[in-house]
Amino acid sequence: MRKHFKSFAVASVLAMAVAVPALGQEVNIYTTREPGLIQPILDAFTVETGIAVNTVFLESGLIERVQAEGASSPADLLMAVDFGALIDLVDAGVTQPVESEILEAAVPASLRDAEGNWFALSGRARVVYAAKELDLDSITYEQLDDEEFRGKLCIRSGQHPYNTAMFAAYMAKYGEDATRSWLEGIKANQARPAAGGDRDGARDIAAGVCDISVANSYYYGLMASGSSGDEQKGWSDAVKVILPTFEGGGTLVNVSGAAVAAHAPNREEAVQLLEYLVSDAAQKLYAEANFEYPVSTTAEVHPIIAEFGTLEPDSLSLTEVLPYRKRASELVDEVNFDTFSN
Repeated sequence: MRKHFKSFAVASVLAMAVAVPALGQEVNIYTTREPGLIQPILDAFTVETGIAVNTVFLESGLIERVQAEGASSPADLLMAVDFGALIDLVDAGVTQPVESEILEAAVPASLRDAEGNWFALSGRARVVYAAKELDLDSITYEQLDDEEFRGKLCIRSGQHPYNTAMFAAYMAKYGEDATRSWLEGIKANQARPAAGGDRDGARDIAAGVCDISVANSYYYGLMASGSSGDEQKGWSDAVKVILPTFEGGGTLVNVSGAAVAAHAPNREEAVQLLEYLVSDAAQKLYAEANFEYPVSTTAEVHPIIAEFGTLEPDSLSLTEVLPYRKRASELVDEVNFDTFSN
């Protein structure tokens, strides 16, 4: 009885902390990533600080909405799932620089804007899912176009930011002509149209549609943990995860991140939330809630993700990849990457 009463009392205190922000403080997030993925972290922030967090999910059109709202926009923090999208926010003039010793100490210089306009919050590796029975323990990104995978590869749309970043990194290393040839080879290897999401690759491997797929690392954690349901747990049971590398290099790592909005009405609270998101406590929650790699070097990687092996990020920085994104996207259309013709 006492134990149950104590649990009820603690739960009541936490509920009151969430429901009653300190002095009416709040921070408003516009995000292109599903709020549910980071909700446990936002809830923990509210419990610790008393600052309420309101989220608006925008699958597309984030920049256009903020620009249309202008100086009266309620947005304080803008969150994106891809470094290119973070750059786009800056280029569109909807962010403002932030100076913070906490942010600069926690986030490596290669994972934040030099002027403080955006900061990475978590990382994800672009990995390969392979059928468990497949005799394949290592692979390079360059091998994705190998003939041994003809009709055996599943991948989402080439225009998705996750893939565009990978193609741009390849172009930064090898140039446009080599990238065109590589994309044509990957297209020839497709077992079905380039579409759907990353988890669909695991699903189709389980169904025997393909032998390998290209996906983000954290999706495996979501499936393998059972948090996405028994069906997706079955998909993860059918695959193994390989950390690919570029020849002579490392694994491609993309980031999610955030920027303070140009007209943030609650700027101080927005910065406070940003600083919380890179703390060891929040980075641990990132790993637990969404199976992403922490940007903080002192935070632990989730055990499911750690099973992939030691992640050695490629030396090519995100800023070096950026200039090639537009041309990589154009090449996707030029080779008709998303048009299935096998």
